[in-house]
Amino acid sequence: MNDVTRAAPQGELSLRVLAMPADTNPSGHIFGGWVLGQMDIAGGIHAAGHVAGRTVTVAVDAMVFHKPVHVGDEVTCYSRIVKIGRTSISIIVETWVRRSRIGEPIHVTEGRFTYVALGKDGQPTEIRNKQF
Repeated sequence: MNDVTRAAPQGELSLRVLAMPADTNPSGHIFGGWVLGQMDIAGGIHAAGHVAGRTVTVAVDAMVFHKPVHVGDEVTCYSRIVKIGRTSISIIVETWVRRSRIGEPIHVTEGRFTYVALGKDGQPTEIRNKQF
């Protein structure tokens, strides 16, 4: 990841949500932790869909915040798989906003999340689908 924002989202749309006043910090911007949480949900949806089962977050390997998120922004998360191991899957999640739900999308943050596939017994299980 780098500090250069992208011209268009990469990956598949995994989550869309509206930033609300309850999610603000004392400066009036949306908490970075709230954004990170939404990104984790988006990445988890993608990971679970790929492995066709349950996954858990084991690491947030990197986060880069480019611009703040404001109240009323339409927040969208796009995800793409970058690595599949024996039991783990790494996903880049990009977050984009449209200010007040109008206008051109703005790339505000990105992160790399790692999930582990779990079997019915709650233990790590091998990922069978290695294609991405």
